[in-house]
Formats: sequence, C-alpha cells, structure tokens
Amino acid sequence: MKKIFYVITIFVLGAFEVSAQQESQYTQYMYNTMTINPGYTGTRGLPSIFGLYRTQWVGLDGAPKTANFSIEAPISSNGQGLGLSVISDKIGPSQETTLTASYAYPIQLSADVHLSLGISASGNFMQIDYNKLNVERPEDHFLSGNLTKNSPNFGAGIYFHSSKWYAGLSVPMILETKFYDDVKTSVASQRMHFYAMGGYVFDLNDNLKFKPAAMVKMVSGAPLAVDLSANFLISEKLTLGAAYRWDAAVSAMAGFQVTSGLNVGYAYDYDTQKIGNYNSGSHEIFLRFDLFSGTKYRLVTPRFF
Repeated sequence: MKKIFYVITIFVLGAFEVSAQQESQYTQYMYNTMTINPGYTGTRGLPSIFGLYRTQWVGLDGAPKTANFSIEAPISSNGQGLGLSVISDKIGPSQETTLTASYAYPIQLSADVHLSLGISASGNFMQIDYNKLNVERPEDHFLSGNLTKNSPNFGAGIYFHSSKWYAGLSVPMILETKFYDDVKTSVASQRMHFYAMGGYVFDLNDNLKFKPAAMVKMVSGAPLAVDLSANFLISEKLTLGAAYRWDAAVSAMAGFQVTSGLNVGYAYDYDTQKIGNYNSGSHEIFLRFDLFSGTKYRLVTPRFF
C-alpha cells in the first residue's frame, strides 16, 4: 500500500506541475451547476441548499475526495441571484478549500428564453503536508512540515435557459495562479478551465421525461474532457440515468424526489482506463433542499435542471 500511496502522490504533484485538470470533478454536475457556471445562480427561482460528497478511486490510498456545500437564492423581483459555495478537495498529501461567492443578473430575451450573466469571487486555500510523503532522504528539509498557500480568484459565466433546454459557457477561475515555496520554486500552478454545457428535456408522455446533456471542459496542458449523460424522470419522482466520460469512465445515476423540497441522488463511476484495474470505482451522493414551503416561492413540478 505504501507503494500505491507513493504513486498517487507523484501523480498528484505532477498533475499540478504540468497544469493538468485541477478543478473538482463531478458526475452529477447537472445538479451542481452554480459551482461550474456562476450564471446559473438563482435561475431555479427559489432558495436552495445543496450538499455533495465524492470519493474517487476507492481502494487507493491518497485518492481524491471532494465535499461541496452551496446555497443560492433569487434576491430581487426580476430574478437576480446570489450564491455561496465551499469546496474541499483532498488528494494525497494536499488539501484545498475554495470559498466562492456568485452573483447573476438575468435578461429576458423572449417569453420563454432567459439569459443570465454571472460573476464570482473566490479564495483558494491550499495546504500540502510533506510528512505524509514517503521521502527517500528524510534529511531534506524542503520536504518536511507543511506548505500553506492562499490565492484570490474570480470567474464569469453566461447561461441561457428556457422551460425545455439550457446552454452555458463559463470560466470559474480566470486568474492563472502559481504557488511558490520558500525558495521561490513553483510547486503548483492553476490554469483557466473553460466549460461549455447544454441539455434538453423531452416530454415522452405525461409520466416520463428524457434529458440528454453534455459538458465539455478545456484546459491547456490536458486532453479535452467530454461528459455525456442521459436521464429519465419518471412520474416527477424517480430519476434513472447513465453517463460516459470520454475515454475515462462510465457511470450509473439514480435520484429520488423524497418530498416536494428534498431531492437525493447517487452516482457510481467505473474507470475505463488502466487505473480502473487498481480501484473499485468512485461514489458520489448529493442532497438538495428547496426552501419554498410557506414562502412566496412556488414550484409546480420539480426542476429537471
């Protein structure tokens, strides 16, 4: 297991140095859109609280674990939105916490089509615990103790939506940040991630809806990432679906509308790359609370996006 931990550690630190994809990865991104695109903030039309936990590559020491908590709400009669999210990522010896505030301004383009322009401001707090590494030369003081670095950032997004479809473009982190140690050597770097997403809801009959969706993620120094998904909503209660992350993983998803204000979902990923031979997959669960009971907000049927 120590060898596996060492391999994961080298992979993580190497990924930082070559500017690979670094932002949190989600299979159920369609329920967590504000984290990716600030333009989504407040577009559901009612206050919502969202929580997600993801554990990746189960069985490998030091594998990624992500916790996400967010709250969003419309704050004006014309639908301006305000949101706050906290993301915690643990990978090997490193831990990152990102606190983000988001704001969106809506523009009505037609009776059923809206455009929402969003911005966000964030603070990133990174810590690397070198004591968790299997150091070949313990006397090397550069690989002992902790490295703690903080950095600000901001993002922007544009989000189009109607009652049947949505599409968006975003850059959650615009500043390209490099972290340095005490001798001014770069130990980690973060580059801009560009996201494009879209989805459409088909009413197959009175009790069945079908929603295909896609998300494309682009970042310099890493392959293009493409997520394709298909979900069925049955009787406004049960959601069943599948997803495919291009040349990386296949996923099964399920969700249930427990009450009019509570939705729970689960996803399982199976890696199609070689690393899948050394782990038992990835698990992701989320809870979403819609806070509209006894208020001015009303939701006729559960939102499918």
